[in-house]
Amino acid sequence: MAFRVRDRLAVADVVTLLNAGLGVVAMVAAVTEGPALAARLILLAAVADGLDGLVARHLGSSEVGLTLDSMADIVSFGTAPAVLLFAIAHRAWEPLSSAPALYAAAVIVPTLFAVLALLRAALYTVYYGEETTRPGVQNTLAASMLAVGYLAVGAMLDPGTTATAALAAGAVLAVLMLAPLPYPKLLDRDALAMGVVQMGAVLFPAVISRAFPRALLLAATAYLLLAPRFYWAE
Repeated sequence: MAFRVRDRLAVADVVTLLNAGLGVVAMVAAVTEGPALAARLILLAAVADGLDGLVARHLGSSEVGLTLDSMADIVSFGTAPAVLLFAIAHRAWEPLSSAPALYAAAVIVPTLFAVLALLRAALYTVYYGEETTRPGVQNTLAASMLAVGYLAVGAMLDPGTTATAALAAGAVLAVLMLAPLPYPKLLDRDALAMGVVQMGAVLFPAVISRAFPRALLLAATAYLLLAPRFYWAE
C-alpha cells in the first residue's frame, strides 16, 4: 500500500512542510550560529504558516492538512523557540553548569514552552479545528514574540539581562497558550500586513534603528493584550 504523496497533498501542505523545514533550520542555527539568525528563521516560518492558510482557503486543502499544520507548528513554534531560549541563556551564562539555578531555569523554561505548545496543538486539532476563535495564545504568536523580542530589544542589551527577560517572557507565554482567553484568527488583510512587517524584520532586522522588529513587536503585543475583547474580526 503506497502513501500516494502526490495525490494526497495539496499545495498548501507543501507550504506547511516548508514551515516545518524552516523550524528545523532555526534549531540548527540557534546551536551553530546564534540566536539572531534562529529568531529570523522562526519569523520566516511564521510567514509560511500564515501563507499556507491563505493558500488553503483559495486553492483548497487536503484531508491531512490540519494534522500536518499542527505537527509543523510543534516543530517551528514549540521546539524551535525552546531551543532559541536555551541558546540565549547558554550564550549569556556559559558554562551553565557553574550556576545551578541559572542552568535549571535555562532547561525548565524551554521545556515548559515546548511541552505546553505540544499540548495546545493537540487540543486545538482534536477539539477546535477550523473555528475562527479558540482559547489561548496561538503557538505562532508566542514563538514570534520571543523571536522578534530578541531582534527588537534583546540583541542590544547585556546578555544576562536578555537571557533573564527571554526566559521570563517564555514562561509567561507558555502559560498563556493554555489560558481561557478567546483569540480570533487574523483577517486575511491583517495577516498580509503582518506578513509584510515580518519579512521586513527577517530581511532588514537592524535597518532604521530596528524599525521592522520593533513595529512587529508592538503589533504583536497589541494583539496579545487587546484581541480577546476588541479585535474587529468578531
